[in-house]
This record gives sequence, C-alpha cells and structure tokens, in this order.
Amino acid sequence: MAAPRFLTLTDVAETLNVSLSQVKALVRSGELQGVKFGGRGVWRVENTELEAYIQRAYAQTRETIGHGVDD
Repeated sequence: MAAPRFLTLTDVAETLNVSLSQVKALVRSGELQGVKFGGRGVWRVENTELEAYIQRAYAQTRETIGHGVDD
C-alpha cells in the first residue's frame, strides 16, 4: 500500500519527533510548506514538502557545523 500523499500536522509532528505547536509554527511561518483544505481550513503537508524541509534542515546543520557554531 502506498503512503498517503498528504500528512496531517500530527503525522508531521510524529515524524519529526517534535510538538504539534512546533509544526504549526513551521507551517505558519512558511518554513515548512503546507496547504489548507476545506471550509474549516485543515492543514496538510505533502510528503515531498516534508522531505524537502528535512533536506534543508540537514543542509543548514552542515553549514552551521562548518562555521563552528554549536547550539
């Protein structure tokens, strides 16, 4: 069975092992691309957007480490 194309924000939070409020902040800021569907405006994140976000996070981490910054 193929993975669903869109994930709920809860699914994204579980995947990233972060809180739902952190995921909502990422989506609202545009750092993680999401889309609202329906009259009630439920947020969904496409699998490919989540993977792109993860890859950007890896690149940013490599850059940070390369500059000797350790958080």
